[in-house]
Amino acid sequence: MYKPLDDATIKEIETIVGTENVLMDREKMEDYSHDEYALDTFKTYPEIVVKPGTTSEIARIVQIANQRHFAVVARGGATGLCGGSVPIFNGVVVSLERMNRILEIDTENLMVTAEAGLTLRDFYAALKERRLFFPPHPGEESATLGGIIATNAGGARAVKYGTVRSFVRGIEAVLADSSVIEAGGKLIKDSTGYSMLHLLTGSEGTLGIITRAVISVMPKPEMTTTIIIPYETLGMALSSVTPILCGGIQPLAIEFISKKIIKISEDYLGKSWPVKPGEVYLMVILEGDEAFLAKTSEKLAEICLERGAIDIFVAQAQEKQDEILHLRSMVYEALKANTIEILDITLPRTEMEPHIATIDGISKEYGVWLPTYGHAGDGNLHTHIMKIAPDGTCIADWQKIYPVVRRQIHEDAFKRKGKISGEHGIGLIKKEYIEQSIGSPMLNAMRRIKKALDPNNILNPGKIFDM
Repeated sequence: MYKPLDDATIKEIETIVGTENVLMDREKMEDYSHDEYALDTFKTYPEIVVKPGTTSEIARIVQIANQRHFAVVARGGATGLCGGSVPIFNGVVVSLERMNRILEIDTENLMVTAEAGLTLRDFYAALKERRLFFPPHPGEESATLGGIIATNAGGARAVKYGTVRSFVRGIEAVLADSSVIEAGGKLIKDSTGYSMLHLLTGSEGTLGIITRAVISVMPKPEMTTTIIIPYETLGMALSSVTPILCGGIQPLAIEFISKKIIKISEDYLGKSWPVKPGEVYLMVILEGDEAFLAKTSEKLAEICLERGAIDIFVAQAQEKQDEILHLRSMVYEALKANTIEILDITLPRTEMEPHIATIDGISKEYGVWLPTYGHAGDGNLHTHIMKIAPDGTCIADWQKIYPVVRRQIHEDAFKRKGKISGEHGIGLIKKEYIEQSIGSPMLNAMRRIKKALDPNNILNPGKIFDM
């Protein structure tokens, strides 16, 4: 299907980017053969890894790929959980790691122009110096700007601010024919023809390679407060979410997690969760000035205590808030050793509790632990399908149980008008359910778009759906 790279092609690419920016040694390419998906199932080595320094270099590589028909996979921080940056047809991995500069911070228009290889860690640090704020926080700060745009990443703060798509104002991208387009710009409004900006956002590198972006930012909130609310049952915890949101409170985040899951993170990090009572916790983050936070915290406490909350724990010191958020954000790493797959199902908020009840039933039926936590404010759940039983013992035949359990969980989500991904993207591991999730007409429309923009199917082939 795809042609292997010959020596002449490799030398031509070396001429474009410099020999020092081309990797061919298998050991050095190991990091580029996988992402953060829990298993090694999709681990595949590229023929070469290329580290371009400019958009024009990427365009020239894509032009050669189109002429000689080899696959090109763009790679950011490879923090994805779905095999989205794995080069399953070998070919060339184009790593954006050298294209990591902030080109402009426009404090008057509240816009930042940056290259796609910029890490979130560096982006947040630069904004902090200027008391600016980029609300989306997918969790892993080694993720890159291009990567979170390509997957339309979300995170805990989506309940108030939406996903990354809400902040992308401009994109520069190399298309499959090697043309370079600039969509959008430092604009709040743009109704000029089709929105290539939104089409490329969430396209997972299958329609173009994002090389730079214009991102809207905002002034940094004066303060934040993190509140942990313990409950005896999940139903009590989730029953508080709608009254919070409908009661005039606009939290930065509303998360839920069980005591059993947070204990795994405690043990993994050697740190302690600050609240001991309860079996399930809501974690609510508020932002604003001191008077607003005091008034809103009081109103929040009233709502939650009326619905069975055991107590209210308020963390105001930034160090304590950071500690709480770190324990929550490291849950995936703490569970990873025994995880087969982490799901990313998104549902109407009112369907979360019955869906989790179904998951609990599946867990009991098959004797597999299915820890579930997530973003209570936006209905995005993360269920881990584990290799172990609820009591921690290993499941000998987990390979047989896994597809059955996975199918039943997804079918319940579809019954509840849910989708298979809220923020992780589809990549490789979720494409099996793409048609069932979005329907044949939508899938066929996507295929026609892909065919029109990438007729030779060279850009990240085999991801999202098969052609």
